[in-house]
Amino acid sequence: MLYWAFVFLVISIVAAIFGFGGIAAGAATIAKVLFGLFLIIFIALLVAGLAASKT
Repeated sequence: MLYWAFVFLVISIVAAIFGFGGIAAGAATIAKVLFGLFLIIFIALLVAGLAASKT
């Protein structure tokens, strides 16, 4: 899934170079959603790892 986040990020950057349009807006939105999802998962696993290491 992280692979797809990078794919949509690259697509949105390339589309931004040529001007924002339908494809660019869609790819940018998907990249933002996947980034937020991975950030939430990272924070949850970080907290779980810290809690497990204290016991």
